[in-house]
Amino acid sequence: MTDSSTKHDEAIRAAIIAAMERLLAGTPLRATGRLSISQLAIEAGVKRWQLTHRHLDLKELFQARVKAATQKPAATCRCGSDHPRLRVEHAVLLEHAADLEQRLELYATVINTLAAENAILLGRSRDNAQVLALPRPGNSP
Repeated sequence: MTDSSTKHDEAIRAAIIAAMERLLAGTPLRATGRLSISQLAIEAGVKRWQLTHRHLDLKELFQARVKAATQKPAATCRCGSDHPRLRVEHAVLLEHAADLEQRLELYATVINTLAAENAILLGRSRDNAQVLALPRPGNSP
């Protein structure tokens, strides 16, 4: 290799490294910003084959840095282990909601019965009471 081709290769490598830094920083000058080899070549102003055939080390370095930058943080990876605990909590909450609905029905029945009895005690007929009487279930107290 001649001295001029070595300088040319060094200039290309420097351009690729600078483009790599800009893309990873999110400040591209020429490319769309997508973290791909094609966009790296556009950003560096070189042909794609320079990265895929001649400067494989820079291509692999870029791919490794992209992979490291886009990996999920450890906090999101352990969410899968919370799934069984969350299923149990969900079941408990569903049971609690069903219990509250039963209580609500019971309270509505009691309030309606008391309002009807109050209307009867005050001399008004059950039909003239302002509260509508609900049918009383057979198993309530």
